[in-house]
Amino acid sequence: MNAQAPTAYGLSSEARNLHWLLTNLVDEVPGIRSVAVVSSDGLLLLSSDPGAAAAASPAGQPGAPAGPRGSSADLATIVSGLGSLTTGAARLMDGGTVKQTMVAMEEGSLFVMSVSDGSLLGVHATPDCDMSVIAYHMALFVGRAGHVLTPELRSELRKSMESAQ
Repeated sequence: MNAQAPTAYGLSSEARNLHWLLTNLVDEVPGIRSVAVVSSDGLLLLSSDPGAAAAASPAGQPGAPAGPRGSSADLATIVSGLGSLTTGAARLMDGGTVKQTMVAMEEGSLFVMSVSDGSLLGVHATPDCDMSVIAYHMALFVGRAGHVLTPELRSELRKSMESAQ
């Protein structure tokens, strides 16, 4: 049984399926450090929860967490902000809808992809990841998750994240 099972217990079948899809994304795609699904208003809906090992040491120190400061909430904040920035830029440039954003850094990569109704999928990956493989698997996740991410399901996921903290 995976680490998401206790969190997913008691949820609807749609919510459990989304947890399963997220767990598979993290487990099956090499190079993924952490994943967050964020609502249009910036709230964390789903997470791979890399924060478990986080608090021990500050970033940059030996044994530092692999995710952004090791926190799902930090990744959600970054994804939400980047999504807002790129949407605004696309509007100013008459560029249409933003489909995907990728930020390549020395020590990792960040991918943000639209899911539905303004919700976003964010992936923090290792610097040596295969970007095309990650983008492909993110698109698969979006294709499978986008149509079920209804307002009711987003509300259920938000409540489950709040109760898990």
